[in-house]
Amino acid sequence: MQSYVKDPKVQKNRWWIIIAVGMFTIMSTLDASIVNIALPVMSKDLHVPMNQAEWVVSIYLIVICALLLMGKLGDSLGKIRVFRLGTVLFTIGSLLAGFNHSFYLLLFARVMQALGASMTMANNNGIIIEVFPQNERGKALGLIGSFVAVGSIAGPGIGGLILGALPWGYIFWINIPIGIITMIVGHFVLPKDLQTSHQPIDWGGFGSYVLAIVPFFLAVSLGQEVGFGKPWIIGLFIFAVLAFGLFVAIEHHRQTPLVSFKLFANHEFTVSLLTGFLIFVTNFFSNVITPFYLENARGFSATHAGYLMMVFPIVQVIIAPLSGSLSDKIGPYFLTLVGLGAILIAQVGYAMWHLASPLWVIIVIIAVNGFGNGVFQSPNNTIIMSAVAPKDLGIAGGLNALARNLGMVVGISAATTTLFAAMSHTAGHHMSTYPTGHNQLFISGMRVAFVVAIILCVIAFILTAYRMWQNRKQTA
Repeated sequence: MQSYVKDPKVQKNRWWIIIAVGMFTIMSTLDASIVNIALPVMSKDLHVPMNQAEWVVSIYLIVICALLLMGKLGDSLGKIRVFRLGTVLFTIGSLLAGFNHSFYLLLFARVMQALGASMTMANNNGIIIEVFPQNERGKALGLIGSFVAVGSIAGPGIGGLILGALPWGYIFWINIPIGIITMIVGHFVLPKDLQTSHQPIDWGGFGSYVLAIVPFFLAVSLGQEVGFGKPWIIGLFIFAVLAFGLFVAIEHHRQTPLVSFKLFANHEFTVSLLTGFLIFVTNFFSNVITPFYLENARGFSATHAGYLMMVFPIVQVIIAPLSGSLSDKIGPYFLTLVGLGAILIAQVGYAMWHLASPLWVIIVIIAVNGFGNGVFQSPNNTIIMSAVAPKDLGIAGGLNALARNLGMVVGISAATTTLFAAMSHTAGHHMSTYPTGHNQLFISGMRVAFVVAIILCVIAFILTAYRMWQNRKQTA
């Protein structure tokens, strides 16, 4: 068989395949956000200061983003083979991470988790594209989008529930049975790879990319703590830019580059990738700021705040497959615009929250944001993955996952920096924590932050509307 679509056994198992891929997608994205809520407990148990404990989160994100371009490894050796290896590494890393004996063991385990997660994130969409026929890809990618949403957004809520009953190690150990089940299901339903290029990996390009991405993330992460004006933070950004320039120069002179820049000449691919990045940045404005609003400004308990924030992923989980199915029938372009419109409305709604906003208004705005993302993500992923040749599915999936993770990190940094800068400007002095007893000061900073989110969303909307107009113009 030269195609999974023509293999009756694979087609019989295709929904089991998406379950295996989806279960692991939830785990790998969940572990980027679930740890935040456990940091105070970890800091106390492991006897390390809070700023050091935060590296448990940062090192996971940095390593994932540094390795996501290894989707090229999936193109070369086989996406399913790399995906299987990633599940094993991630599960072993989860086992090690749960032992509370050593902070350095925990950091090592997080690096192992990130290595496994990057191998799976870079190849999950490519596997789905190869397995599902054209008329079902939107629906299938919609389900993967639902799994990403659950993992990315639900972490704090799920982590809070686990910590309420069990030691913090269980936020990692919960992955072990899921990982084992995923491996068992995968053993029976995942087929052998059909398409492998066996091209050598561009290690020079990979090394220069890592030299660019790691200092960039260090600068973003540390800049939030010490300020972006520090000379050594600026130096890290400059080093990252120079290393990225070296990466581009190396790639232009490789016969088999890590990233073929010809991919970006495809406007379908580039605009959808950029739009996806902007929306993930936008999402993390609400993900970062909403807990402050609900818990500090409004006085909800952490549990109740978690329940309210769960409205977003629940709505997205319901809507994303429906949007995917609809995109299979009417095409993805109009749906991406509808989704972006709903997300934009939600950002305006967030900016209008005040200290007496009714509970139903809060729920509706969060739900509208979940609806917009549910409508947008699946068609946008379909455009990205359908715009490239089969031989480039691995690197396209890696770039898509990189845009998602980069958007998450930049969103967290931009949201906190904008929020505290706006509050500092209004208060007339530097602020880096919630202004207890001055709730209105927080509301003013929150509105400035969401104005930035609105601007990002407007840019994404305009890009998508222009692309849709161009497509209609060309087909007219």
